[in-house]
Amino acid sequence: MEQRIKLTIAYLGTKFHGWQRQPSQCTVQGELERALAAMTGGIAAAVVGAGRTDTGVHAAGQLAHVDLPIAIPPSGLQKGLNQHLPQEIRVRAVRRAPPEFHARKSAHGKLYTYRVRWREAALPWLGLRTATLDPITSVTNLEAAIRLLPGHHDMASFTVPGATDGPTSRTLYDVRCRRRQSGFDLEFLGDGFLRYQVRRMVGALLGVARDRLTVADFGQLLDHPRAGASLLTAPARGLTLEHVYYRDAAKLRNPARGGLARSARGTATSTIARASNPSNDGPVVDSEPPG
Repeated sequence: MEQRIKLTIAYLGTKFHGWQRQPSQCTVQGELERALAAMTGGIAAAVVGAGRTDTGVHAAGQLAHVDLPIAIPPSGLQKGLNQHLPQEIRVRAVRRAPPEFHARKSAHGKLYTYRVRWREAALPWLGLRTATLDPITSVTNLEAAIRLLPGHHDMASFTVPGATDGPTSRTLYDVRCRRRQSGFDLEFLGDGFLRYQVRRMVGALLGVARDRLTVADFGQLLDHPRAGASLLTAPARGLTLEHVYYRDAAKLRNPARGGLARSARGTATSTIARASNPSNDGPVVDSEPPG
């Protein structure tokens, strides 16, 4: 009898052509399925991810499920997979899941972080998962543009033509900018994201922060969406999928156009939040996110 297994996966996406399996390309899904076949003597099982990260994008908490025809203890499966995976991919947790659980269809939300560090001040190794860029000129404009994002919008401006055949409307529950000693982190919590959406939102926000776009221009991208709008797509290396939410979705649903969304813990948050330890270039973690 098949058993459904839930995997929590982290990967450094630099050398991978995204999540999705592709012929003749090295992908995260392909490496996981190869490792699974190697440790089970050839079992071919599809590993279904919560989302398809693009080439060069990282994950700290990608979720996936796989159906196995044989019983393997979760601890043994985790150890076996990690022994056969490249160092850039780690299975962080393995749990049994009910048959109705689906990594993508059961998800209620995702949290992405885009990390920016100033080019001259960045530590050399931070470039592995941060975008090293020139400093911005207007934090005030950046803050004003971020305030427009929480809520339900047609996000067509932040994708490219042909990226999806379905609807382009998505809900952003919370958007935050956390200052760092030599840059900032942008956090996006939403019900789902279109292809390139986060990176193109970041590109537009950087345009506002450098006075290349006005806050009103940014608002027009939301109010009058147009697929393929002429926007910078921020580099993939700065983007990380942090967490996929499966529970407590109601706590995420408090969008307010023109104002700040509430956090996953239900308390109002500042759009620009200074890190509690400004000398630390690592991520700020308020608490374990729900779900």
